Amino acid sequence: MALAEAGARGRLLRWPRVLLFGDSITEYSFQENGWGAYLAERLVRKCDVVNRGISGYNTRWAKLILPRLITESSSADNIVAVIIFFGANDSALKELNPKQHVPLEEYAANLKSMVQYLKSVDITADRIILITPPPLQESAWEKACLAKGDKLNRCNATTGQYAQACVQVARECGTDVLDLWTLMQKNQDFSSYLSDGLHLSTKGNSFLAAQLWSRLDNKLSALPSLLPYWRDVDHTNPEASLL
Repeated sequence: MALAEAGARGRLLRWPRVLLFGDSITEYSFQENGWGAYLAERLVRKCDVVNRGISGYNTRWAKLILPRLITESSSADNIVAVIIFFGANDSALKELNPKQHVPLEEYAANLKSMVQYLKSVDITADRIILITPPPLQESAWEKACLAKGDKLNRCNATTGQYAQACVQVARECGTDVLDLWTLMQKNQDFSSYLSDGLHLSTKGNSFLAAQLWSRLDNKLSALPSLLPYWRDVDHTNPEASLL
């Protein structure tokens, strides 16, 4: 059978998608032992995990990009989950990092705007998960800043205010939320979760992956595996199994 004929007979195979939308902590999540790679491995026969992490970005910029990533006409119908993970840059101190800083009230408004946009293209609240920024280990991040000739430009108490705002937005919008800032600090030495005081270490990636999977598993467990297990393919008539 010609490939064109087979294609005409078979239904288009469209993998459902999980969209990861965030800053560098998301962009780096497909690195070895990354939390995004963990999800992709778990979901390989069920979903495509799409990494749209953009290093250095804040919610002010992200809300402008989101409608270019998802539109009702072209892509929203097969999205089964959207993870929104911003705040580490928004919470930078204004006087020391004005380019990335976003005021707390605007940060909350931007998150709410993104959730409302997703709902407007028929991605329901139960398919949206917000993640708060992780805690900041100030001494380690100060060392990283000094190495670049900068001063310490974030503090953990301020990051915590942004985390609380994220939790409140999720509550108001009816979405799930992963309060990483609080959960990681239940371990007294939370610095082990961070590679440089801000970004996740291998242990931090593993922690986030486990926490996120416990939420995604309920949402995605009912999705079927795409294409039959190889032992179930009729080798004498594969078209009957695969088209």
